[in-house]
Amino acid sequence: MFEGVTHIHFVGIGGIGVSALAKYFFRCGAKVSGSDLQDSELTNELKHMGMQIFSNHATNHVPSDTELLIYSPAVSASNVERMEADIRGIQQLSYPEALGELTKQYSTIAVCGTNGKSTTTAMLGLILTAAGLDPTVIVGAKVLGFSDGNLRMGKGKILVIEACEYRAHFLHLYPEMIVMTNIEADHLDYFRNVDHVREVFQQFVDQIGEKGLVVWNADDLQSRKLQIPHGIAYGFEKKADFMGRDRRIVSGHQEFQMQKMDGKEELGTYILRVLGSFNVMNAIAAATVALKLGVSPEIIRETLEKFSGIWRRFERVGVWKGADVVSDYGHHPTAIANTLTGVHEFFPNKRIVLCFQPHQHARTQTLFTDFVQALSQADILVIPEIYGVAGRTESEIVSSRDLVAEIKKLDPRKPVFYAKDLNEAESILRDLIEEGDLLLIQGAGDVDLLARQFVR
Repeated sequence: MFEGVTHIHFVGIGGIGVSALAKYFFRCGAKVSGSDLQDSELTNELKHMGMQIFSNHATNHVPSDTELLIYSPAVSASNVERMEADIRGIQQLSYPEALGELTKQYSTIAVCGTNGKSTTTAMLGLILTAAGLDPTVIVGAKVLGFSDGNLRMGKGKILVIEACEYRAHFLHLYPEMIVMTNIEADHLDYFRNVDHVREVFQQFVDQIGEKGLVVWNADDLQSRKLQIPHGIAYGFEKKADFMGRDRRIVSGHQEFQMQKMDGKEELGTYILRVLGSFNVMNAIAAATVALKLGVSPEIIRETLEKFSGIWRRFERVGVWKGADVVSDYGHHPTAIANTLTGVHEFFPNKRIVLCFQPHQHARTQTLFTDFVQALSQADILVIPEIYGVAGRTESEIVSSRDLVAEIKKLDPRKPVFYAKDLNEAESILRDLIEEGDLLLIQGAGDVDLLARQFVR
């Protein structure tokens, strides 16, 4: 449906997915413009590429020759630019709808799951690139090795995309293969509970049809409850088609073995320089898909060993006051717990100072106990007030103060500090940080700005 479209305008262009799609059409030769509420690192990248980007919303931002308007799901129908498009009869698509139309033009692999989507997508994209398959990749983070960060333009027939379950957005997609990392309770401003989340994943699996293939995590409880007629399982603990084993930490990296259980074929030793058992699972998922596509184990091993991580996924941004500063996007209790476990494994002698900004009141309230347990793994904690999400109606039923109080109840001796905003968090951290610490700045909101500010 995009054939012949020469000018596309994006509303909410600063989002990680929307900006990747804007780059895609720009690289295809279309004229691209867009707007967002504020400038950001991503919008500045788009301007640098040559796109016209506005830092607010107004009717006159929609160019006269616009043929298609694509909007972020966070942008409501009452947005002035969308209303202007209505008046002028300009066709509109949401980002998931537009991405879905794009998937029809390729042999699409959609990577979904509560945690690990971006890293698995990046790993798979890099492996397929190294194998000469020249894929196009759209990922929810910036990837070292992709010239456009969150986009890799390829000339091959394969499209690898990150597929989001929020509001069942991934049901707009038409993949030939689904990669499913795990299923947990999340986005609880939309989903009722984990059963509701699983139901939507089941719909996605059902939608792929008999010719499709689902690569799924056999270690994940909720994934095991799905009906998957055409699947390949991967795992570490539960029996699966492709299995990892013998994970060990070796001087700043981790190693594991991989085996194809059909015929007990040994696939060799894999080395990862990124931490955490969760990244081993991400690597096994990516390797399973690549092996299914005929990529050699040697290319997979070489690519994974070179993999250095992605933007805001345990990203080392620099040193401040003699402490290593790391930015991480983790905002679900499982992601926090897994990251902290990995940090303690890789850096057993460092004091871990965690500044965690909770993301969304509904998530914090519903998963409150899990957050308390996960956050307690840090040696020192600073918790700024909860980040409210644009485009989502939130009732402020819980505060970061509540998390601080509950963690103190659990361990009265643990240093835990509440900050009303990022400025106060910065002030607290300036007094706390010592040489040799590891400062982990974590959350999906604007707390990443703090990490960049410290190392400037």
